[in-house]
Amino acid sequence: MNQPLSDAALAAQAAEQAGQLLLALRSRGDLRGDDLGRAGDAQSNAAIVALLRQHRPDDAVLSEEQPADSQRLQRQRVWIVDPLDGTREYGEPGARTDWAVHVALAIDGAPAACAVALPGLKQLWRSDRVRALPAAYGGRPRIMVSRTRPPAIADALAQALGAQLLRVGSAGAKAMAVLRGDAELYLHAGGMSEWDSCAPVGVALAYGLVACRFDGSPCRYNQPDPKTPDLLIGRAEWVERTRALLPGL
Repeated sequence: MNQPLSDAALAAQAAEQAGQLLLALRSRGDLRGDDLGRAGDAQSNAAIVALLRQHRPDDAVLSEEQPADSQRLQRQRVWIVDPLDGTREYGEPGARTDWAVHVALAIDGAPAACAVALPGLKQLWRSDRVRALPAAYGGRPRIMVSRTRPPAIADALAQALGAQLLRVGSAGAKAMAVLRGDAELYLHAGGMSEWDSCAPVGVALAYGLVACRFDGSPCRYNQPDPKTPDLLIGRAEWVERTRALLPGL
């Protein structure tokens, strides 16, 4: 008899399978732009939700691509899913890689079992399989911000830190860039929902990074309003320096 999947293995399997589905859909070449993005959102969501329903039928699901489960606020266990984070980038020509699949289980409001797939880079990041972080970078600091909606304070913060801004699509792509050592900090303000950040935050925390709101409070999930105000992910020293500067920006 097959052993039941652990929560972490289920998150990883769902993210990986959805990522492969999205790569196959894009490689067909019969859909482009918004049409490709819409198809990707729908098909990835269907695949993930079907797998979760098969293995965890009693858990609630909060996904960007379907109406919210009316019972989710009464549940301790809620899967928070972004089936295609970076839909714009996924649909653009040129086989961009800055899009992701987010699958996270939140228990009592905290990320518990999380996976972020970056299919274009053939990477799968899991909260239960942590590797050593690269050595701290000694050059000019790099800050990941939204490609299309960078925070209004980003330029002032970069100037104060002597940093350069890197504009990238998906929240998952930006957060995992910090884990890879390609940036020191991920900064976001405005226009974010729980499905954008839950899986990246869970993986980042598992790796020992700091992930918090601008005021230093922890990220909480399965809230009545799934909109979230802001986010910082990075090594402790960069998050602390950034938070010290934020009030004056």
